[in-house]
Amino acid sequence: YYVYGNINTNVTEAKKTEKYSTYGVLYNWPAAMNGEASSITNPSRIQGVCPTGWHLPSDAEWTELTDYFGGHTVAGGKLKETGTTHWLSPNEGAINEIGFTALPGGGLYNTGEFNNYGKIGLWWSSTEDDANFAFSRVMWYDKSLVSKAASYKELGASVRCIRD
Repeated sequence: YYVYGNINTNVTEAKKTEKYSTYGVLYNWPAAMNGEASSITNPSRIQGVCPTGWHLPSDAEWTELTDYFGGHTVAGGKLKETGTTHWLSPNEGAINEIGFTALPGGGLYNTGEFNNYGKIGLWWSSTEDDANFAFSRVMWYDKSLVSKAASYKELGASVRCIRD
């Protein structure tokens, strides 16, 4: 796992950064899963890196959330933090309807570069697509939608835990 913009291995130093206090860490999928197998169930029952009493959502749980908020074309706006403190302008459609407060933590890509901080939020699900890819969700600063993606498992992305 990684703190955005911090490629050294000094955990103490990484935890002192503003990026850590605002966005937490970016995990590759194996780290997010913490040794557990893929799940397609709803709820996933995969604790992964989540604290006791919480779990990493499955693809089915992400779909249920986006469907509840009107489908993938509008759900992003209803889940994103309002304003442009963290999201770049225009932060399209952001109303944070239930206090989900999705933040744009960007990602760590297979090139070894951190990208898209302020532009996208990217979150893992506990559901594998195949040996190299797992499903994730993406929200953008300039769109109201939530997209489902099959992301390379070595990509660094955020996690969002759900209380059991």
